[in-house]
Amino acid sequence: MSALDAFWMPSTPARRLATLRVLVGGYGLVYVLVRLPHLLSYALDDVARFVPVGPVTLAPAPTLPWLYQLLVALVVVTSATFFLGVRHRWLAPAHALLLTWVLSYTNSWGKILHTDNLFLAHVVVLAFAPAADTLSLDARGRAEPPDSPRYGWAPRLMVAVAASAYLLAGVAKLRGSGAHFVGGETLRNFIAFDNARKIELGDLYSPLGAALVPYPSLFVGLAWFSLALELGAPLALHPRVGRPWALGMWGFHLGVLALMAIGFVYPLSFIAFAPLFDVEKLWTRRPLRGLARRLGVGD
Repeated sequence: MSALDAFWMPSTPARRLATLRVLVGGYGLVYVLVRLPHLLSYALDDVARFVPVGPVTLAPAPTLPWLYQLLVALVVVTSATFFLGVRHRWLAPAHALLLTWVLSYTNSWGKILHTDNLFLAHVVVLAFAPAADTLSLDARGRAEPPDSPRYGWAPRLMVAVAASAYLLAGVAKLRGSGAHFVGGETLRNFIAFDNARKIELGDLYSPLGAALVPYPSLFVGLAWFSLALELGAPLALHPRVGRPWALGMWGFHLGVLALMAIGFVYPLSFIAFAPLFDVEKLWTRRPLRGLARRLGVGD
């Protein structure tokens, strides 16, 4: 049991956990501000279009438009408090619940999108962790706490959540195409169809992906690479494997962007893989030293 505790709750700097809150919270604040018109567009009462998913299944009917708009406004406010570390013990869980409801609600009016799931899961983990004990407005004027296992479980859980998400993606590939996926033809056809559809619709497409379709052998390697990364995702929990895996997954998302003009912004920002790295060292860089001092933390 002590070995299990050491694995899941390693002694970790408080600044590392707080830095993850700043990174994920900063991404989230920008996300909700940029997507605000889209989020508000779901202030609807058309019962025929409403097919609730996730926690929204608890609602018998669409939320009143004015009430939904209020919830979106509260998400914006709590995104800022989460980022800054204001009353984290109370406002961070409230933010996680509000964000879960709003994102689930938007998926209840049409196609269910999975692109926000990992970001949302990381917010939930950080919301219930002591992620504002430093680098926060809550901690201004207080000495930075020493390294402790209480700061280690959340980064480890964030890695496990990410690994689970990619493992499920790999399993979905096998369930959809079986062993034929590693032959490359399924991936090649998917890239060809996606780009052809976008060309027909006048949408942004990938000239590179379209140009590589005549070379089937290339897609064999890409299929093996993607499937190995996804099915091998649980190995990322091992310290020696996690960082190379993160770089490989980031390269995978760059490949998706290059071949299909599809950008999964959260992984592409690399914040999704930040729990695998000593992110607290970012504050030693000159551009961030001033911000750290404003939050009450020295070099």
